[in-house]
Amino acid sequence: MNFSNFEASVQGGVTADERAVRLGPSLSGTNLERAGDYNQRVVLQVIRRHPDITRSEIAAMTNLTSPTIANITGRLFDADLIVDAGRRTGARGQPAVRLRINPDGAFAIGLNIDRDHVTLVSLDLAGTVRSRFTQQMSFAMPGDVVEVVRAGIVEIQQSGVIRIDRVLGVGVALPDDLGRVVLPHRPEGYEQWGNVDLQALLADVVPWSIHIDNDAAAAAIGEAQFGSGLDHASFFYILVSAGLGGGIVIDGTYYRGANARSGEIGFLPLNGDPTRVLQDVVSLSALAERFEKAGVVIDGIDPTVSFPERFAPHLVAWLDDASTALVPALTAINCLVNPAAILIGGRLPDTILDRLASETLRKLTAAAPNIPASAPIRRATLSRDAPAVGAAILPFLDRMLPSDAILIKS
Repeated sequence: MNFSNFEASVQGGVTADERAVRLGPSLSGTNLERAGDYNQRVVLQVIRRHPDITRSEIAAMTNLTSPTIANITGRLFDADLIVDAGRRTGARGQPAVRLRINPDGAFAIGLNIDRDHVTLVSLDLAGTVRSRFTQQMSFAMPGDVVEVVRAGIVEIQQSGVIRIDRVLGVGVALPDDLGRVVLPHRPEGYEQWGNVDLQALLADVVPWSIHIDNDAAAAAIGEAQFGSGLDHASFFYILVSAGLGGGIVIDGTYYRGANARSGEIGFLPLNGDPTRVLQDVVSLSALAERFEKAGVVIDGIDPTVSFPERFAPHLVAWLDDASTALVPALTAINCLVNPAAILIGGRLPDTILDRLASETLRKLTAAAPNIPASAPIRRATLSRDAPAVGAAILPFLDRMLPSDAILIKS
């Protein structure tokens, strides 16, 4: 087996609905080929999450037999997806070989389209961002996005930071209803996003398969695979972007809901007012509007750059309002979902996300001291460019990482 066998597993695009296939009322069996693929993905995932693990430890962890583990790791070696990290010394008998993921074994590209920016990142198999290409653009039209992607891919190819021949695909993360939801300064014609076929739009500039998902879902999936999900199997993810999104991860699996619209925290009514929703206060659009009304000029928000001192009073006021507005929603989430953690990410400097998390937790504790369980609130590990990084993980999820959908025989 070689790398092309992994690449060939999905030739077309993959949608969120296809990724969400799970066992339901119509139970479907599997066959040996699918079971073998699933076991191989499980072993790869175990090695990824437990560097320097041995074959005997993998067997104990997965309940697979030693010969099965030997066969699977042999195929992973042949595909250059894992490497020999040397032998473990100090124990009796023959020292065991330690196994690690080969970061250069596979790569993926993530694209995040939002109302204030377009970002392209490349990611290796270990979850390390190899390159980042971003354009601050207010309400980029489809044609603008194509040009950004074209330029970004050329830059990635010329930089040599990844092996182009080992790219699995391109993940695309964007808000649901991108062209429908009205936010401040939305231009005429932006509603055309409601009719855009992303596969067709990017076909001429993306030479790989395309995997599409909601931006908050992608961010939460990324956090589950390469971030805090390593410590928390269940969590609620809050994405502070031009709008406000959310995602629910339960027992390591992203939960989409009956209509694939779970986690829509941004559309919760604000203080019982049917004309206003939570994202009218908790979003980058709301923060930018506050700056604008105060006469403070801002040309986009760069999460890598701290706000100037003159922004401080308005930023403090926004943090106060945003943390207060989040309390009722997070009280409900704690009671209804009981997550192990509530994680906040988005295109804000880490210090601001930390303050938003701590202020919200303080106010929640004071406002609802008697709820049965209250999860810690903290900044997500992949808070910076989380949707783009999460989008890059989608090809890995669809091609290499364990999923119930793999076992469904159709």
